[in-house]
Amino acid sequence: MSIHPQDIVVVLKLAVNRDVGKRWTYADLSKDLFMSASQVFRSVERAEAARLLNAPTLSPPPEFGEELPRVWLRPNNNNLKEFLIHGIKYVFPVERGGPTRGIPTAEGTRPLDRHFPQDFPLPPVWPYAEGPLRGIAFSPLYKNVPQAALQDPKLYELLALVDAIREGRAREREIAIRELSARIDSQ
Repeated sequence: MSIHPQDIVVVLKLAVNRDVGKRWTYADLSKDLFMSASQVFRSVERAEAARLLNAPTLSPPPEFGEELPRVWLRPNNNNLKEFLIHGIKYVFPVERGGPTRGIPTAEGTRPLDRHFPQDFPLPPVWPYAEGPLRGIAFSPLYKNVPQAALQDPKLYELLALVDAIREGRAREREIAIRELSARIDSQ
C-alpha cells in the first residue's frame, strides 16, 4: 500500500485539530477537506499502514436517536515529523507553473513571510480562481488543498510550512522545520 498526497492532508488536519476529546466522523473530515468520506477512510487506512496515524478507535456505539459513532484518530507525531522533514520533498515534489491567481503558500504567507523579505514580484501560490493575488503556480499536495486551507487557518499554516520543506532553499527549510515541529508538538 503506497501513501497518497491526500493522506498527508488528512493527517495534518488531524494533527492541528486534536482538541481534547475531539472525535471525528469520516463525514466531518470529508466535509472539512472537500473529499468524499470514502477517500478519507482510505487515507486513514493508508496513513495507519505507513504508521503516520495510530490505530483508530471507535467511541461507544450510539444509543437510539444519538449521532453516529465517532472515530478517535491520533497522528503519530514523531513519525509524521520525520516523514515531513526527511521524505516529503522526494515523495511529493513541487511542480511550478506560470503566473496565475491563487492562494499564497510557502515563504509567501504566514508564518514564513515574517522571516523573509517579500522582494519577489510574484509569490508562490496554489492555483485557485478565487485566490486573493497573482503569483507563480505552486502545486498543492492535493487538488482540494486551497479550499480546505481557507476553512482552517491552522491547517493552512501547516500546509504552507510543508510546501517550504518540499521546495524551499536551505534557510527556508530550516525555519519551516522548526515552525512545523513546534506546531505539531504543541497540539
